[in-house]
Amino acid sequence: MSSAEPYLVPYPSRGSLLGEPELDALSTVVRSQAPLSAGGYRAEFDDRFRELVGSRHALSVTSGTVALELAIGLLGLNHGDEVIATPQTYKATIQPLLDLPVTVRFCDVDENTLNADPASIEALIGPRTRAILLVHYGGLPADMDPIMRIARQHGIKVIEDCAHALGSVYHGRRPGALADIGCFSFHSSKNITTLGEGGMITVASDEWAERLERIRSNDSDAVYVPSAQRIGGRDEAPAWMLHPGNSYSHSCVELRHPGTNATLSEPSAAVGIAQLRRLDSLVLRRREIAGRITDVLTKFPFVRLVPERPGVVNAYHLYTFFVEPGAGADRDAIVERLSRSGVEMQLRYFPLHLLPEWQARGHRQGESPVAEQLWFTRQINVPCQPSLSDRQVGHLLEALEAVLTEVSTGTAALAAP
Repeated sequence: MSSAEPYLVPYPSRGSLLGEPELDALSTVVRSQAPLSAGGYRAEFDDRFRELVGSRHALSVTSGTVALELAIGLLGLNHGDEVIATPQTYKATIQPLLDLPVTVRFCDVDENTLNADPASIEALIGPRTRAILLVHYGGLPADMDPIMRIARQHGIKVIEDCAHALGSVYHGRRPGALADIGCFSFHSSKNITTLGEGGMITVASDEWAERLERIRSNDSDAVYVPSAQRIGGRDEAPAWMLHPGNSYSHSCVELRHPGTNATLSEPSAAVGIAQLRRLDSLVLRRREIAGRITDVLTKFPFVRLVPERPGVVNAYHLYTFFVEPGAGADRDAIVERLSRSGVEMQLRYFPLHLLPEWQARGHRQGESPVAEQLWFTRQINVPCQPSLSDRQVGHLLEALEAVLTEVSTGTAALAAP
């Protein structure tokens, strides 16, 4: 296939569907006289999301990356503290740690799911471990019960990156309410979108929710104490002041975060509400496509699937499978052959500890051997987004069967270029 030709089965630039419900929501917002920032739609979106996930608090922000930055900021990490992180995720999950004087220890992943391996996490815990950062890879929830038992035993906070996991279920509960903090992304490629960018933070702590509310609204997250000094001789600010706060009567004794504008706009929130109404059908379509892919892949003994687990619903943000090189299956050649067949291929994600910025912090190959082996020799991701038409799904299935049949019968040379 020529690089100038469009792919018959594209990798998802949009992970959900947009149409009349979203256009109606935008039209209503535009025609109203309501504010376009920090209004009723954002409050409703936060409430609906909180109810869906089952968390005590949900606070929308401008992106999933911002959600992760603010979540990590809540932990109050100091020089010498240690954080355990999964290497199999997008770089934004741990990117804020590059700016902190902490030690990051990369755990390994479960060879069947690419999620953080609880045993590997436990082996890395030391006296300075303060937090665990994990992802629900591809929409399959990590094995949270043993992870949370380990964390609680050692007094460690857990942040779950739920960017892939909206619509998944873990033993009757939803990601975002399984740990101390949940972070979601509504990027264009995710399971729902708020016009291309957006995010959500979920927490159980009332204190953390109060701090996040201040931070996202451009107020400082600080500790204030009553002051004997009265600015301008006043005890309280006049009612007409825009941000009266406690500026006349208090002093700041500790500044934890200067605050920022992370306000999700009203049009974005309105679209988010419409997208939440679609979520069940969007996940159902993902699971339907995934089931058809699985039906093809089970024909080939050198293919290993991500298992379906009792009580766990995979939202299939990504469809992942593995090939066993010992059977003569060259992963790189299979990916190249699928690409030439019109299926746009992108593998997610390069092991984080091997990125140049993390190698500059002292990390090296061999830290997470399972993640490395799977990434470099076995892992394959194929498109699974609900926007795929039946014709596109059919082409994907035909391409998979044709390429894998060539491998199993040895009828084509599939050496990697």
